[in-house]
Amino acid sequence: MFVYSPTKQSGSQSAPVRRDDLRVHNTALIFRALWEAEDGAARIDLARRSGLSRATVSAIAAELLESGLVVEGNTRASRGGRPARVLRFHDTGRCLLGVELGASHISAVRTDLRGHVQHIERIEHNVQGDPEGTLHHLGEVLDTLRDTATAPLLGVGLAVPSPILHDRPGFLSPDLFPLWARIDVGRWVQERLGCPTLMDNDANLGALSEHWWGAGRGLSHFAYIKVATGVGSGVIINGDIYRGAGGIAGEIGHTAIDPSGPRCRCGLKGCLEALVGTQSLLERAREHGAQLDIAPGWATEPTLSGLITAARGGDPTARALIGRTGHWLGIAIANLLNLINPGRVILGGRLTQAGELLLEPLREAMASRALWSSVMESRVVVSALPGEPIALGAATLVLQAALSDPASTLLGGPSTATTTPWRLHA
Repeated sequence: MFVYSPTKQSGSQSAPVRRDDLRVHNTALIFRALWEAEDGAARIDLARRSGLSRATVSAIAAELLESGLVVEGNTRASRGGRPARVLRFHDTGRCLLGVELGASHISAVRTDLRGHVQHIERIEHNVQGDPEGTLHHLGEVLDTLRDTATAPLLGVGLAVPSPILHDRPGFLSPDLFPLWARIDVGRWVQERLGCPTLMDNDANLGALSEHWWGAGRGLSHFAYIKVATGVGSGVIINGDIYRGAGGIAGEIGHTAIDPSGPRCRCGLKGCLEALVGTQSLLERAREHGAQLDIAPGWATEPTLSGLITAARGGDPTARALIGRTGHWLGIAIANLLNLINPGRVILGGRLTQAGELLLEPLREAMASRALWSSVMESRVVVSALPGEPIALGAATLVLQAALSDPASTLLGGPSTATTTPWRLHA
């Protein structure tokens, strides 16, 4: 279920090139070129750009036309030879589904092959504590998105708030989600819809979404940090998601900020998540409210939106809680800057709605703890992607796979059921 990004992975340099590998490479080359050509391209243009023979380009074009992923457009005026037919990428020839399983919500989008969101679904639910109910709601959401689509479904991307381990690619971490320990959610989604399913960590897919459509577009080195019930980061290095040796790189939420701090759900003490995660923040708000002679309404049954509204309205306790959260987050980002020196840090999650109340103490803590040169080279910005950016990143994972290996992901059929995890050729 779990795959590495096919755009950067490669096999041994000494291995001989097989004909199938060459076909995969050439098809991907032409397919990606057509996706990037907004006005389309003639076969002769594709041959010149790719260095492939016209016969090879014509053979690949015929396959793509037959699949419905490429269509022929108008005839272009002659440049000394016969008039050329322009080929265009068929943006609406297939649709993609992207799903985010948060700790306390399910969100999903349907997009075309250009990343345009066609439909959004969101349900608030205790995902962490109720696997059975979550799967029931997830099934309803998936059915709605599929049944209202006007094009065949190519595949599903699934974002989860958990590291993905190589030996358990469809499962959530049993340490963080013990009630999900026996549920292969990746396979469940794949069998529900009968189409390929790709699964990855939510912060990684937030980074992918920003890289393709948002504040990370055009950047080769940046980090995305999602602050929600959990806290995670997705790191882009040399234009690709960095996952580490075991697939758990980016777990910034479980780095120690205060060794004597509260115990985290992972079992460690003083983790960033235990200090700035939504549930921890609201628990502190409740404790502070209980210490006041007259607790304000927002502190009796605190919610994140209520806390942010109170802070913006000038409530000193609410402002102090947001400010302290920004301080802790700034310490973590300072360590990140010193470690990987990203060109930009992009913050996502509802807590960012606090704006400068969060960002000002964050920047102060970051500047006082990171090397000055690293601070100068990196900007901290808030994600501006609308809607459900993590779910969009999940759909983008499937799009990225299709553009990198159309020979296996597209030409084999739009909705071929698979009973084993979908893996891309290295």
